[in-house]
Amino acid sequence: MLGLMQDWPLTVDKILDHARINFPRREIVTRSIEDGSLSRTTYYNVWRRAQQVTNALQERGIGLGDRVATLAWNTERHMEVWYGAMGMGAVLHTLNPRLFPEQIAWIANHAEDKAIFFDLTFTPIIAAIASKLPNVKFFVALTDRDHLPQADIPNLIAYEDFIEGHAPDAKWGGFDENTAAGLCYTSGTTGEPKGVLYSHRSNVLHGMAANSVDCFGAGAADVVLPVVPMFHANAWAIAFVAPMCGAKLVMPGAKLDGQSVYELLESEKVTFTAAVPTVWLMLLNYMQENKLKLSTLKRVAIGGSAVPERVLRAFEEDYGVEVIHAWGMTEMSPIGTIGKLLPEHYAMDHESQIKAKLKQGRALFTVEMKIVDDEGVEKPHDGKAFGRLLVKGPAVARAYFKNAGAKNENGECLEACGFFDTGDVATLDELGVMQITDRAKDVIKSGGEWISFDRHRKYRGRRRRRGERGGDWRLSSQMG
Repeated sequence: MLGLMQDWPLTVDKILDHARINFPRREIVTRSIEDGSLSRTTYYNVWRRAQQVTNALQERGIGLGDRVATLAWNTERHMEVWYGAMGMGAVLHTLNPRLFPEQIAWIANHAEDKAIFFDLTFTPIIAAIASKLPNVKFFVALTDRDHLPQADIPNLIAYEDFIEGHAPDAKWGGFDENTAAGLCYTSGTTGEPKGVLYSHRSNVLHGMAANSVDCFGAGAADVVLPVVPMFHANAWAIAFVAPMCGAKLVMPGAKLDGQSVYELLESEKVTFTAAVPTVWLMLLNYMQENKLKLSTLKRVAIGGSAVPERVLRAFEEDYGVEVIHAWGMTEMSPIGTIGKLLPEHYAMDHESQIKAKLKQGRALFTVEMKIVDDEGVEKPHDGKAFGRLLVKGPAVARAYFKNAGAKNENGECLEACGFFDTGDVATLDELGVMQITDRAKDVIKSGGEWISFDRHRKYRGRRRRRGERGGDWRLSSQMG
C-alpha cells in the first residue's frame, strides 16, 4: 500500500520560488567585482533575472542535461546563473579558478561544457584556454557592456546584454527530481579529477539537512556571509540554505582578505558565516592587530581542513562566537559531520569540551557512517578502534561522471556493501562522534593491525619507504 500524499518533486527551482514568494524583499548584498562597491538586490529580483537567464540560454540552444559552466566568485549574478541553469534542467558546472589553466581546460572538455560564465578577474584564464574548448558555444562575462574585457575570446558577450530583453516567465521544473543539477570535480582522488554529479533531489535534501538546528541552524532573521566559494561543492549548501529559510545573503565577491571580510561582518550585521581555516586566520590576525571586536556574529562554520585549536579558542574564548566544525567531501555534497556538542559533552569541563569540538563530529541526518578493516569487518564504536571510514546517503555519490574510477560492472565507485570509501581512517565513539586519524594510504599494516606513522614517532622523519604490500608509505597529513 502506498501513501496518499501529493507528488511534489524535490527540484532546486522550488527553493528560489519559495524565497520569491515568502521573502521577496530580503536582501542579497554583493561586493562588486568591478570596483569593490556594495550592490543590493532582493530574492524577488534574483528570481526574475534567473528566469531571464533561462530564456537566454534556451534561445542559444542550451537544453536539458547540457552543462553550463561558471568560473566565478560569490555574487548575485553567479546565483542568478545557478538557478537559471538548474531551474530549466541544465547542469550547472562550477569550475575552480585555483587550478592551473590546463587543468581547467581538461575538466571543461571532460564535462563537455557548452557555455562558460566568468568573472572579470578570470579573464586571463579564459583567454588562455578558450581556443582549447571546442564544445563551448559562447562565453559570458559577468558584467555590463561598459566593463566588457577587450580579450581574444570568441563569441563573448556581457552578462547584462545576454539577459536583456528576455522575459521573466521561463518554465522551470517539470522533470524528475533525480535529474542532474550540478557538477563539481574533485582532485582529492588518484589519477585525473573526477566529476561528482549532484541531482536535484540530493541538493534539496542536503540543503535541508545542512540547515538543521545542530548544523547551520539559519533562519529568516539571520544574515549569512558565505566566504566559502560557490565553486567549492555548492558553497557548503549555503546557496540553497539561505533562500530556503529567507536569510539575508552577503556575497563577498573576490575580496577575501581579513579587512574586507571584517568590514562585511560589521557593516551588514552578519550573524553566521563559513570558510576554511586560512580565511579565519587572516580575519583573526587583522582583528587582533587592530584591537577590533565582533558585534553581531554568533556562529562560524569551519571546514575544508581540521580547525586549528587556536582558531577555535580565539573565536569562542576571545570573541564569544560559536565554532561549528564541519567535515565532508565533494562526494558528500559536501557536509558529512558537524562538531556540535551533545548533552554528555556539556557535563564536561571546558578543556574537555574544546577537545570534543576539535573532532570531526557526528553525522547529519541522511548520512550513515561506519568504520571497517581491510576485510570489510565493522569495527567497534569505542573511540579507540580505527578503520576505513565508509559513508552512505541520498547526497553521497554512487558513481563518478562518465564512470571514472568505477569499482563494479555498473560503473559505481562503491564498496561491495554499498558504501562509499572516503579514503580516510577514523574512529567512532559510543556517542557517534567521528575523528579522522589518517588517510588510508598513509597507514601500514603489520601483524594484522594498522599502524599510523603519526602515531608512532619511530617512523617520523622517513620520507618514503617501499611497503611489503607493494605500495608507497608516506607520512600522514593527519586531520584529527
